[in-house]
Amino acid sequence: MTTRTRLPCVLALTTLVAALALTVTVGGTLGDRTPLYGWYALDAALFALALVLLRRVPVRRAAPLVLAGSILVAAVGLLAPPRTSDDAYRYVWDGRVQAAGISPYAHTPDDPALVRLRDGGLFPAEDGCRGWDERRTADGDCTRINRPAVHTAYPPVAEAWFLAVHPFGGGVRGVQAAGALLAVATTGVLLTNGRGSRRAALWGWCPGVTVWAVNDAHVDTLGALLTVAALGRAACGRPVSGGVLSGAAVAAKLLPSLALPGALSGLLSGRPARRELVLAGAAAGAFALAYLPYAAVSGAAVLGYLPGYLQEEGYGGERLGRFGLLRLVLPDGWAPWAAGLLLAAVVLQVLRWGDPRRPWRGALLVTGTALLLVAPAYPWYGLLVVALVALDGRWEWLAVPAAGQVLYLAGGETVQQVAYGAALVCVLVVPLRRRLLRRPPKESTPRGAGDGPAGRSRAAPERR
Repeated sequence: MTTRTRLPCVLALTTLVAALALTVTVGGTLGDRTPLYGWYALDAALFALALVLLRRVPVRRAAPLVLAGSILVAAVGLLAPPRTSDDAYRYVWDGRVQAAGISPYAHTPDDPALVRLRDGGLFPAEDGCRGWDERRTADGDCTRINRPAVHTAYPPVAEAWFLAVHPFGGGVRGVQAAGALLAVATTGVLLTNGRGSRRAALWGWCPGVTVWAVNDAHVDTLGALLTVAALGRAACGRPVSGGVLSGAAVAAKLLPSLALPGALSGLLSGRPARRELVLAGAAAGAFALAYLPYAAVSGAAVLGYLPGYLQEEGYGGERLGRFGLLRLVLPDGWAPWAAGLLLAAVVLQVLRWGDPRRPWRGALLVTGTALLLVAPAYPWYGLLVVALVALDGRWEWLAVPAAGQVLYLAGGETVQQVAYGAALVCVLVVPLRRRLLRRPPKESTPRGAGDGPAGRSRAAPERR
């Protein structure tokens, strides 16, 4: 009987892994996007099928299957160099610069002072420089590092991770292997935190893990792992370790700061808030300590290109490339302010009425809402959402990173609004349907039907 319940899920999972392997080897690149639409759609359908069939597997049998599937889903991302993002090349460069004893915030990649650190992997020999992941520096050299004329924008924990990974190959393959390790480690944490082994598959089997976390090797995976661990510690009443991990997560990619209100759920509820205050203090302390070594060497330069990046990506100024849904109903200049007010309202709701025993619920609400409001074009920002979905189980929020993926491939304001609009509808409608299905049907009991023995058993006892 056990084999009969597991076999369909195993077959679906195997098919998913095979499809993901083809996606990252022959399924297109950022320079040839058309094939990716079909492959991504197939991957998503197989992912959903595997999750449905996993529900038939007994809980005690699910954990090994989820872990094995997570290893395979991560492993296939190693079959090819990055195909849809060139961020990993900057990671390699920053690790190499630090290994040479130089602050990653001190020089830009095209600085002549660092010519001795160049190699063919990051600065390919003259071949026309026409690849989707190649561009020229101001001096005319070809490089795979994006934005070679600006300083790095990554926070210190991310930079420390790049340095730690550097000895293991010193190239993009090493960074990809590190991404696979982080992805599987996140599955392991999800499996051991007591939230249910099946839910861990929402992360471990997600096609986005193959593409964003491993093949493209985005450091957001590190932030997701640290956040999952932090929320688990917070739920167990361990505010110091939960806070330290939360601060480290924010110092890895900044985006996990959106999960902090979840860790502080109930702070404004009126009950004693000692636990939340300790957690907040530990998070702030860990964040500051992470910056301290780099700030001592580079001073204010530790901010790197972050302010310029925010401006370039359309979060302010005259060019607004974000807030697509809000701009449907508001003037462009009002959209950022409206987004801030709406997000603040959600944060206050979590701090007032959030459940400290389930901090991931508030973290998912705040993080998912922020991405819906901002509507970014980078789907890997949604890795944190995927991890929080695996903790909380509300799968409808997976529509948010899916919207980011559609926008990343297709681009354009209309696509942004349609994709994130569809995600918003999913996030609103699925919970409503869930509540309707759980609502017990009204009993239409005829008058007098409760007069018999069965009726009296449900009635209040008579007073004598």
